[in-house]
Amino acid sequence: MKRLKVALVYDRVNKVGGAERVLLALHEIWPDAPLYTAVYDKKGARWASVFQMQPSFLQWFPWAKTHHELYPWATPMAFESFSFDGYDVVISVTSAEAKDIITKPGTLHVCYCLTPTRYLWSGFESYQTSANIGLPRSVARGSFEKLVPVLRGWDMLASRRPDVYIAISTIVADRISLYYKQTPDRIIYPPVDTTIFTRNTGRVKRKQADYFLVVSRLVGYKRVDIIVDAFTKLGWPLVVIGSGWEKKALSARAGSNIRFIDYLTDKELVYYYQNCRAFVFAGAEDFGIVAAEAQACGKPVIAYKNSGVAEIVIPGRTGILFDEQSVASLIGALMSFTKSWYDSRLCRKNAERFSKERFKREMQLAIERNYNRSI
Repeated sequence: MKRLKVALVYDRVNKVGGAERVLLALHEIWPDAPLYTAVYDKKGARWASVFQMQPSFLQWFPWAKTHHELYPWATPMAFESFSFDGYDVVISVTSAEAKDIITKPGTLHVCYCLTPTRYLWSGFESYQTSANIGLPRSVARGSFEKLVPVLRGWDMLASRRPDVYIAISTIVADRISLYYKQTPDRIIYPPVDTTIFTRNTGRVKRKQADYFLVVSRLVGYKRVDIIVDAFTKLGWPLVVIGSGWEKKALSARAGSNIRFIDYLTDKELVYYYQNCRAFVFAGAEDFGIVAAEAQACGKPVIAYKNSGVAEIVIPGRTGILFDEQSVASLIGALMSFTKSWYDSRLCRKNAERFSKERFKREMQLAIERNYNRSI
């Protein structure tokens, strides 16, 4: 098997989250692969210093590094401007425009799809009601609604450009089939570094382990508002780790029992996972690496059932799934949770099926097989 010349493409490199862990795992497989992206913000994405970065012309537009939403018309063109001549394989990791790249017949384009462009499809209603790009909400919403038909047309055209789709979960595979009319080659779950995220085998003081935990970007579709409202009503301690557009509004509505913390190092994050009572998630997530990280640390997960997180949790054994994205439904699950006991060893064992080494093995094999089929 020849050594493949690989390039990676990602929507924008300006934050840290689950998709960024995917890119770092891919870098371990193909350390020489450059990373192409619309914009690159060194301050917001220090993790990307290991890559040979290739940002687009959009990099030089005012505010583009932090407010890419201002340029929905330019972002597809930014990806189309890249040349991938000389590469055997290009892997786009995307929930938006990175699949817009154009490759020649001799280059295999594999799309590792995080979800079909969320704000145009599965999350359209949420974005329609809460559109916020740093402009007054009414202005942002009006601009968004006028652009949607054009953006959907571009997105459908771009959806035909990958030669192969790999989905991150069953729920995403279903969306690819529904919205793009494409059949994913396979599902490969994202990686969890089970060597970093581990159980605390020592004794934990009850006072230390008295809080519930949220780790999330604070944006509308994550539905952290449901969790904040539920815990404000209950008065139970909650720690929310993350940042985003909704942080100010969430802080304003939160009770004194809720503490907000910005993003932490992995070592600091492990401490909060290990010492919480349970991890809580209310969004219709595509997969939910953070939930798998919590399980790897031996903690149960309480999550919305119509979500990729439901593919992580074993109901009744490693956590609870609630039926509706509502405060009442979440409170019901929390009350049920307090009456049950969860084995931290079983939570840990469940998470091991999402290990980073498993991801690297499956991804490398999938890329090599599809390349061999294409030549």
